[in-house]
Amino acid sequence: MSTALDAYIRTNRQRFLAELKDFLRIPSISTLPEHRPDIDRAATFVATSLSAAGMENVEIIATPRHPLVYADWMHAPGKPTVLCYGHYDVQPADPLDLWASPAFEPTERDGNLYARGAADDKGQMYMHIKAVEALGAANGTLPLNVKFLVEGEEEVGGASISKYVAANPDKLRADVGLVSDTALYAEGLPTLCIGLRGLVYLEIEATGPMRDLHSGLYGGAAPNPVFGLIELLAKAKDAEGKIQIPGIYEGVEQPSPAERESWSRLPFREDDFRIQEVGAPALVGEPGHSVLERIWSRPTFEVHGIAGGFTGTGSKTVIPAQATAKVSFRLVPRQNPDQVIRAFQDWVRANTPKGIRTAVRVLSASPGLVVDPNHPALAVASRAFGEVFGKPTVFIRAGSSIPIVGDFAQHLGIPTILMGFGLPDDGLHSPNEKYKVENFYLGIETIARFFEQYGEREQAV
Repeated sequence: MSTALDAYIRTNRQRFLAELKDFLRIPSISTLPEHRPDIDRAATFVATSLSAAGMENVEIIATPRHPLVYADWMHAPGKPTVLCYGHYDVQPADPLDLWASPAFEPTERDGNLYARGAADDKGQMYMHIKAVEALGAANGTLPLNVKFLVEGEEEVGGASISKYVAANPDKLRADVGLVSDTALYAEGLPTLCIGLRGLVYLEIEATGPMRDLHSGLYGGAAPNPVFGLIELLAKAKDAEGKIQIPGIYEGVEQPSPAERESWSRLPFREDDFRIQEVGAPALVGEPGHSVLERIWSRPTFEVHGIAGGFTGTGSKTVIPAQATAKVSFRLVPRQNPDQVIRAFQDWVRANTPKGIRTAVRVLSASPGLVVDPNHPALAVASRAFGEVFGKPTVFIRAGSSIPIVGDFAQHLGIPTILMGFGLPDDGLHSPNEKYKVENFYLGIETIARFFEQYGEREQAV
């Protein structure tokens, strides 16, 4: 990295952090309609920041739901193009009483920045913008071509950006995508994620009697939709954690021996994972598979919540007329989301309890994927990451889903570099979400170095 670039990043560290704090103060909660004005404020903040960083053709693009932000800088002929992605929307902060400091008033403690969205994904996405700014300010130009596409619906399924990518392949044409929405495997260990699980998110509605009923008058005869959902969902997995829905394991591939060997060299201790990250008395899951296999390379089925009936203070002896459950599947590469959905719908119909009617609604669906480990950009990213952190880069998978990676692969035909700087204990989607301040700075430096080296060594296709 050039002396001028290093000096610019070092000199502007506090300004970069102050700007990030302003960004984090915007409660851009995508799932709550009352925060739509904050969504618009966050989109404007991103657009303004991109313009200030030297990006051109900056647009706030209206969609049926929340706006996208696009920008580009295309003045490096013969050089590759990187398409940077991030999201400015965040999860709700509830329960608020569990936060040690206000969720939307960023607070520094013990070298960490605490706020909703600090790591997921405002802090990480903002590193891309600051890396571009630093390169342009230090060198007067960029070493390659850059495009940005930033969304405000990642936390609610990303439907708008998926449609936009499919409809605009020429505008978004690039050689590789860059996403910083993952974590280092361990603090100080440079990590590139090369595999993601997909996500199928569903809602099951169960109905029973035509109205809420008095349990004293009708209990023992009237079907109960809440209990019906419990009975149904209890059949989805056996006592050892194996999914019992026929066809659900079709297409599942085992990790390669080389991948398993690399995982065995990671600094992973099952007890540390259980105590420090999960905080439970025991771990669960399919027998015959290691913990890393279960969270990275095996499909899962989870129940996220059941609503129905009476849960207020005091008592109300009611048999509810309706209940709803939110459930999801995490899919691994080669599994077909549509096939999984059909299998689940068939299973629900076959196993719905007597007296209960059920309906399944699909809220989102995206496949899992593995990034080609032989792509030249991945080697450059690995080298840049290792140089900044002073250690060899490790390769992992992630059990989570980033739908845009599949959209880039399907519609643009490009791989995505998953270069994240979070930590496993950052508390994403939880109270007291945090982001290590030094990782914010290291991320800016690493991304800038990746841009420099990729621009030098890889020509556009």
